Amino acid sequence: SGTGKELVARALHRHSPRANGPFIALNTAAIPKDLLESELFGHERGAFTGAQTTRQGRFEQAENGTLFLDEIGDMPFDLQTRLLRVLSDGQFYRVGGHNPLRANVRVIAATHQNLESRVRQGLFREDLYHRLNVIRLRLPPLRERSDDIPLLTRHFLQKSARDLGVEPKRVSDEALAYLTSLPFPGNVRQLENLANWLTVMAPAQTVEIKDLPPDLVPSGAPAVAAADDAQAHGGGDAQGV
Repeated sequence: SGTGKELVARALHRHSPRANGPFIALNTAAIPKDLLESELFGHERGAFTGAQTTRQGRFEQAENGTLFLDEIGDMPFDLQTRLLRVLSDGQFYRVGGHNPLRANVRVIAATHQNLESRVRQGLFREDLYHRLNVIRLRLPPLRERSDDIPLLTRHFLQKSARDLGVEPKRVSDEALAYLTSLPFPGNVRQLENLANWLTVMAPAQTVEIKDLPPDLVPSGAPAVAAADDAQAHGGGDAQGV
């Protein structure tokens, strides 16, 4: 997990004929089972308690674009059946609805689990697996693709600076070489968090090794002053199918 599956999905969308359409992402493992159907397909007014208005689901929101379904291996079995029907027929019903809606959407699905194993265990529909498994990409953990670290570091620093409305930091060659040697157990997500930290906390525009967070600084590097450190604690194997 954290290997950058959504980054890859966004890149595929950006360089596809659907680039001008929306990119909608949904982590199926993060949505409670009883809400996931409504998140995907929407619902009609009065479909269930609390459904006071008609609501579009992710399939409607992604019309003419791309729908990225992360952690597809965690999708409940009954919803797998509904998803298969959409992919097969190109239409779906909102929860509580009686009129079919057309779906002009490309679906990209990803998981950190072994779907073949889940199929054998009866936890994932074999027909849905084959429907999704058209073009398959394996995204290794960041430690197995350290050459990506410089590019990703620059990307995340620019993104963080843009989000905060500040000048982007740059990382010195020495610090970048050091980062490239790290295992990054938290994968791409850890690197993105690091870029956000550096954008706020690094004292100069050029980041040196000594400016890295304390848990990443090698023992031989100069330590930051204790007073500064006390103020530094403010708020706050994947495969694509």
